[in-house]
Amino acid sequence: MKKIGYLILMIMAFNTQLTMAQEKITQTAGRTQLGEFAPKFAELNDDVLFGEVWNRKGLSPHDRSMITIATLVGKGIIDSSLTHHLQFAKNNGVTRTEISEMLTHIAFYAGWPNAWGAFRMAKDVWADDVKDDDNGRAAFQREMIFPIGEPNTAYAKYFIGNSYLAPVSGEQIPFNNVTFEPRCRNNWHIHHATKGGGQMLVCVAGRGWYQEEGKPAVQMLPGDVIHIPANVKHWHGAAADSWFAHLAFEIPGENTSNEWLEPVTDEQYDLLDK
Repeated sequence: MKKIGYLILMIMAFNTQLTMAQEKITQTAGRTQLGEFAPKFAELNDDVLFGEVWNRKGLSPHDRSMITIATLVGKGIIDSSLTHHLQFAKNNGVTRTEISEMLTHIAFYAGWPNAWGAFRMAKDVWADDVKDDDNGRAAFQREMIFPIGEPNTAYAKYFIGNSYLAPVSGEQIPFNNVTFEPRCRNNWHIHHATKGGGQMLVCVAGRGWYQEEGKPAVQMLPGDVIHIPANVKHWHGAAADSWFAHLAFEIPGENTSNEWLEPVTDEQYDLLDK
């Protein structure tokens, strides 16, 4: 296991490429609201501003949303158009933490009243993040660039506690982001292969554990990498006091299969932090 900061930077760059490679942004608000009254303005709004400028490759939609909101607030525009762009920003991946930090920063340059007005709107747009944060899930999502994903129901019987799965890429070397709630861990298991095979884990957020049979458990922190050889019995999961997320890379091999075994008991698990 070793720190590989450069790998995390590569992953962040990869994530940015995914964001920039998303489906083309389209807009119809101009024609819907002003199509009959001002058809040329509607055309420029929908086809040029959003159809061309917002789809240029120099900046991601996320960054364009941040710039647009900063500009509007700086000009004191805190009306329905700002609400639209706040909602658009959330759709483009701007997090509650990012919008809060940006508006706090802007307040010192664009004026406190402007920031207050923008905060009232942003609070409503990101209200669901607060509602969903009773168990810390939304807060943990803001710590990492990869999505938490959906409940890992297909493999739930092989886990103690709740886990989530977010496929990241299905090409070349497929990999997923796997997120564990505190105390969640998977059963002992083996990645079988007659040649090659195994798995690589890259911690991207939180704190967790990895253990091979007959060896002490190893703590995992962001940037840590675990190389799991084929045919080695092991388990991994979250620390008792922390959410945990890792990327899981399945290494190609011959005659590969996974064998799920017995759970990691509470007695075994509770010894880890002692």
